[in-house]
Amino acid sequence: MTGIASSSVGVARRPGGGSRGRQVAIHVFLIALAVLWLFPIAWTAFTALRPYGDVIADGAVSWPAHLNLDNFQTAWTVGGLPHFFLNTLIVAVPAVLLTLWISSMLAYVFSRFSFRLNLPLLMMFTAGNLLPPQVIIVPLYRIFLALPLPRFLSDNGLLYDSYFGIILIHVVFQTGFVTFVMSNYMRTISRELTEAALVDGASLWTVYRRVILPLCRPALAALATLEFTFIYNDFFWALVLMKTGDKRPITSALNNFQGSFFTDQNVLAAMSFMVALPTILVYLVLSKQFVRGLTLGSTKG
Repeated sequence: MTGIASSSVGVARRPGGGSRGRQVAIHVFLIALAVLWLFPIAWTAFTALRPYGDVIADGAVSWPAHLNLDNFQTAWTVGGLPHFFLNTLIVAVPAVLLTLWISSMLAYVFSRFSFRLNLPLLMMFTAGNLLPPQVIIVPLYRIFLALPLPRFLSDNGLLYDSYFGIILIHVVFQTGFVTFVMSNYMRTISRELTEAALVDGASLWTVYRRVILPLCRPALAALATLEFTFIYNDFFWALVLMKTGDKRPITSALNNFQGSFFTDQNVLAAMSFMVALPTILVYLVLSKQFVRGLTLGSTKG
């Protein structure tokens, strides 16, 4: 009887032991994955803090004699980062606001009104995200060279080589994704709220502005974080559709700092580290709203 009891206790303990083993394995895997992802950031910071003379004397993989912030100062002054940061804000902030505004109105129509082309139009907006930008760059480049703009929007009178042109192309390419997400989110909002507002005499514009938009703040915050990151990190459009180097955004500053015959990797690492900080700060500021925007609306009811 004692042997049977002890064997039954051992059998009862096996599931708990297996579950504990799985938890340990999952934690080990997640820690290893986190270290793998954080290693490039740590190595970039380490390289940015090393003087270039130490790398020449001891090699890139060696213990440094001393660390300092000279590379960051050089990147800030010589690289002209304040100017390129301003260029990026001139493009990113209006592009994000316009994309969210236009997409929220489109999503309001797709989610609240039933008409024959509702689904095909939404599919068309979504399918636009599947088209690689490189496929249409040649005709798009010619269009930018041909379309005129008023002087207050472009100093050369063309859509090409202007801030407005870069803002426009970002809005066009990001509207489909934001419309798709916002329409799905708005479908989770009870129709009784809009119907009650319409019964009380509110117009469609009033319902959109005072009922729908306040309820979509978590989704708007999440999409604002994503869109700012996407537009801030863009390099392709500014490189192709802008010829004036002083107008290009911050990602182009990294490319300008690489010479044909010599590149100071330590200063470039410091510049890369400083360029990445704004997106990290935006995420930290909007992290709570970002998580809420991704979770709210995942289930209806």
